[in-house]
Amino acid sequence: MDYTINLLYFAEYIIWGVFLLRSHYINELNAQMEGKEVSLCGWVHEVRNIGKIVFMLLRDNTGIVQVTAKEGVVNKEIMEKMDLPKESVVMVKGIVSKNSEAKKGFEIIPKEVIDLNPLSSKIPFEVTGKVPADLDVRLEYRYIDLRRRETTAIFKIESTILQTFRSILYKSGFTEIRTPSIVAAATEGGTELFPVTYFERIAYLSQSPQLYKQLAVIGGLDKVFMIVPVFRAEKHNTTEHLNEITQMDIEMGFANHEDVIKVLKKVGVGIIKEVKKKNAQELEELGVDLKVPKPVEVTYTKAVERLNQNGISIEFGEDLKREHEEMIAKLYGDFVVLKGYPTKVRAFYTMPNEKNPEISNSFDLIYKGLEISSGAQRIHIPQLLEEAIRKRGMDPKNFEFYINAFRQGAPPHAGWSIGLERFAMKITNKSNIRECSLFPRDRTRVTP
Repeated sequence: MDYTINLLYFAEYIIWGVFLLRSHYINELNAQMEGKEVSLCGWVHEVRNIGKIVFMLLRDNTGIVQVTAKEGVVNKEIMEKMDLPKESVVMVKGIVSKNSEAKKGFEIIPKEVIDLNPLSSKIPFEVTGKVPADLDVRLEYRYIDLRRRETTAIFKIESTILQTFRSILYKSGFTEIRTPSIVAAATEGGTELFPVTYFERIAYLSQSPQLYKQLAVIGGLDKVFMIVPVFRAEKHNTTEHLNEITQMDIEMGFANHEDVIKVLKKVGVGIIKEVKKKNAQELEELGVDLKVPKPVEVTYTKAVERLNQNGISIEFGEDLKREHEEMIAKLYGDFVVLKGYPTKVRAFYTMPNEKNPEISNSFDLIYKGLEISSGAQRIHIPQLLEEAIRKRGMDPKNFEFYINAFRQGAPPHAGWSIGLERFAMKITNKSNIRECSLFPRDRTRVTP
């Protein structure tokens, strides 16, 4: 490959101030554009050379189009340039031509083919999917895995989830905020934190924005939301857990758990509706028939009774396991808000119920048999908060900055969080949460 030619080509475009390799994305093309000259950029998906005709499938992040070069129509030099290894990154300039035999009803007749960066290393697995690759291999070469249309579909759906989350809450009068990822102490209790050296002291990566979003509400922002990374130093190795995840959180002032449950149902169902509407192509690529669920609310107490009646043993006061969540989906449906958990199994800042302190004003959202969201009304009375901290075996002095805020005019408030990767995992019907994290971090993986 003559690199000088490539450099001269780029220089020509820079001189004329039109450094645009691409005129269209593949999904912008159609048969009605017959005779139009276009410039396309992407990767070589497949090539078939049968002598007098060369077929190239060119792929970008919107689709695949056939490029066809026939002897006598296209010069031999271009036909030779098309005979490239799979995953070569190229620019193709050509003419749109109707062809009823082509999958899209048209093809591209090439006038120019440029290999933008000749391959110097072997592609680690087959991107077309004809030869399956193990997930570990795909994650090791995630930048190649992202060229798979199935993988790309997941992250386009995640983009819709995030966009819709923001849109619904903005329209509902919420303010987006940012909270720190470096904290002085555990935000949810426990010791499963990642320590970091912070100048002359030890700090930790945040396991939740919980305390800070509460402080924002106490400060008068009233209704806030955020999208933040959180970190859990838990030595698990399951298909539902990661050590770094993305949380989508809200907090509402002058509100209780019932108020924020209404918002959760609006946001959760709204996201599913928007994904079904906006990502029809991606859902089809993944083979997912996404249903818009009808929300159901049920108490923890009633759910425990029904689980035991259906042969799934669980004691009152026990936290739910996967088998319990899966059975709840079978009993109640895909979108179940389970509320009224025992106080002892919830975070220290969860408000006990006024009528029965053994029960808390808390809830989880179980979507398709997996908990994807958790929330509660918070304790806003400082004396009650100190007592709850001591019951968890922690020292209130470590939370003095937090407790002090409740001594200076803190309103009742409540909130929840949704785990982005878990929500995406269930929407896309994936069995491993790592599929839904762009560059997942688990117990063993810190690269790429």
